[in-house]
Amino acid sequence: MRRAKLCAVSAGRGREPQITVTDSPDPRVEAAIGNGLRRFNAQQSGIDDSRSLAVVVSDPDTNEVLGGITGRTSLGLLFIDLVFLPDDLRGDGLGSRILRLAEDEGRRRGCRTAMLYTISFQAPEFYARHGWRVFGEIACDPPGTSRIFMTKSL
Repeated sequence: MRRAKLCAVSAGRGREPQITVTDSPDPRVEAAIGNGLRRFNAQQSGIDDSRSLAVVVSDPDTNEVLGGITGRTSLGLLFIDLVFLPDDLRGDGLGSRILRLAEDEGRRRGCRTAMLYTISFQAPEFYARHGWRVFGEIACDPPGTSRIFMTKSL
């Protein structure tokens, strides 16, 4: 874990806070930042509707998680964060089904719009076939690859 020294003076706080840069944050870190941001957003917007969302694909015999979708809903938006299905579960409509379930749940929660990003070698065509449209693209590595930001009206 690397520690970065705070350069600015903390006005009126006394001791300077410690700053840490890490690739393995403790779950308490994510909870503190997420909860703080949710409280701030609720104070500013008057709406406190942020909720996680998951569509889970699991083995019926072992209950082992095989893939699915994770995301969240907040302030009228459905965010699709992660989508994964193993190769042997692709191509038979399961991906379309779980995407539709996530979109339907977003609608039930009052979302009017959805957004996600995919990588050019992942599934932009899959999402386009389901009514998603590109609203931005940013080059990334490896060269010739890009992150593609997509949206859909629900």
